[in-house]
Amino acid sequence: MVFVDIKNKIAGLFVSGYKRKLSSFDIKLFTVFALLLSVYQIWSVMWGKFDPMNQMAIHLSVILALTFLLYGYSSKTVEGKKRNVNAMTDYICVLLAIGAGVYFTLHAERLATRIPILEPLTNVDVFFGLVFVLLTIEAARRTIGFPIILIVLIGFGYTLWGHHLNGIWGHRELSIIEFIDELAFSFNGLWGSPISVAASFVFMFMLFGAFLNKAGAGAFFFNLSTAIAGRTRGGSAKVAVLASAFFGSISGSPTANVVTTGTFTIPVSKKSGYTKAVAAAVEAAASTGGSILPPIMGSSAFLMAAVTQLPYGSIVIAAIIPGILYYVSLLCMVHFEALRLDIPLPDKKEIPKIKHVLKDGWFYFIPLIVLILFLIQGYSASRTGFYGILSIVVVSWFRKESRMGLKRIFEAMVDGAKSAIPVTTACAAAGLIIAGIMSTGLGGKLTSIVLGLTEGMLLPTLILVMIICIILGMGMPVAAAYILTAMLAAPALIELGIAPLAAHLFIVYFSIFSAITPPVAVAAYAAAGIADTNPNRVGLEAVRIGIIGFIVPFMFVLEPSLLMEGGIIEIVLSFITAIIGVIALSAGVIGWLKARCSPVKRVALIVGGCMTMYPDIILSGIGISLIVLVFVLQQRRKIDIGMKNSADIHA
Repeated sequence: MVFVDIKNKIAGLFVSGYKRKLSSFDIKLFTVFALLLSVYQIWSVMWGKFDPMNQMAIHLSVILALTFLLYGYSSKTVEGKKRNVNAMTDYICVLLAIGAGVYFTLHAERLATRIPILEPLTNVDVFFGLVFVLLTIEAARRTIGFPIILIVLIGFGYTLWGHHLNGIWGHRELSIIEFIDELAFSFNGLWGSPISVAASFVFMFMLFGAFLNKAGAGAFFFNLSTAIAGRTRGGSAKVAVLASAFFGSISGSPTANVVTTGTFTIPVSKKSGYTKAVAAAVEAAASTGGSILPPIMGSSAFLMAAVTQLPYGSIVIAAIIPGILYYVSLLCMVHFEALRLDIPLPDKKEIPKIKHVLKDGWFYFIPLIVLILFLIQGYSASRTGFYGILSIVVVSWFRKESRMGLKRIFEAMVDGAKSAIPVTTACAAAGLIIAGIMSTGLGGKLTSIVLGLTEGMLLPTLILVMIICIILGMGMPVAAAYILTAMLAAPALIELGIAPLAAHLFIVYFSIFSAITPPVAVAAYAAAGIADTNPNRVGLEAVRIGIIGFIVPFMFVLEPSLLMEGGIIEIVLSFITAIIGVIALSAGVIGWLKARCSPVKRVALIVGGCMTMYPDIILSGIGISLIVLVFVLQQRRKIDIGMKNSADIHA
């Protein structure tokens, strides 16, 4: 039995943990920690004057404590699931996490002012530094899974033994103490930009989303989506697209978005006639795209602004056309799929009217407007998030059913802290990876390595960066995936003459769409669980339905006018041709335009759509000609069939 238990424990290291059903004591403890964290975050944003390292250490220590209270050791240990109680080791981890936070707070001034590497660490420093590092690794494994830990371990191995390599991959030798110094006591490691953004505006916007849901905005946006699209053919899937766009833009987590909206949209889509895999794939693709949809962009815009130092407004304006193209493609995909499957029109009596839905919940748009106005005025993202939360509490009192009293406010604060757990642990783990990159000098070499592999050619470089983003983004939240890949890949793109805005937006797209890319398609897996179907099949269907999301980044890199750069006429023409190309490509992928498409016509639509989207007048003209030809042929065939049927009836 002891051998079997040890074997299970070892096997459990290679999978993620699981959420426990907490006991009454653990619920109280978790609630207290979560409330304190939310209150502390609001205080530190508005009035606090802590040193950045101290502020981040407190945030991470409480997040780690919450992680070990909520997440069990491993989904492989079935007996742990059955007990649903915390093991003694989990409570020890909670105490160690809080102890490390307290230690860093007591020694904040010394740790903040010391010069890393040059000034020696005490034995106690090393101990609590290791506590933070090891607990971060285990917390990331439990919440995100083993893939991110594998990347961390590879980075550690390269840092400690990479000095044995020759050539461009070699680096100076680092002692273990020096490496711990970089990991836990410098702004290149745990306290770098990933945890900085997670502990500031990302947390505030997750809190904003939790407050918005507690105020009843979720039901309103779902009803609004139903009122807009519910009367059309395939309306259930279109509702999923629109509702997920609303939710995803605010939440910024594809998986959380799927779990929130998918519980309603997937069963309805299945009932209306879509297959299980398609219903789940539509939800996964739509939920993932929320992070590229202005104005909130699931905090992606704020991350880009922090990393690139570009104005938030410029990023949002640049992302408008690409976001529209993606969601137009999704609506086209589900529409053509509905025509192909001959899904009947829904009963209009069951669909609410737009004016009635807006009358009941128009005020939910006010917090979004508040966010935009404060951001345009130049307020920080964290302060803007706080003012947005205040506006939610105020507007919730416009209707009796949505009013937020103290109980709902406390529940929203707990929900916000809970939703921040996987994001923070992943960002902290990303910081550990970046520490290895920076301490070995690999960061400065990566541009040369990438350009050397692609011989400085633009398209191969873009494809290679896309692959890097998707691999590193697998299983990671958007915030961690973007920051990590931006550190690795953005300099290579900028070196080729791509504008920083386009380069970073390119990376954002593929960091996000890794959530639906097999084999680790976390959003597709979540949707498959709701639909009760094969996750890999859902992942492949999600890539097929969301294929435009993989093409659009190449489009705006090659044609900056799609990022609102250039003259008005140029921007309008690029947008129109891109929309035509998106519709044609969607029809070709599904195999239906006016009627079922033959293989030749499907190829013509796909080729014509791609040519129309490419920024070249001649190619766009040829592409449009192909699309028109297919349309005319199908229209003529439809007329001929209609005339034949009419003649048969008269005969």
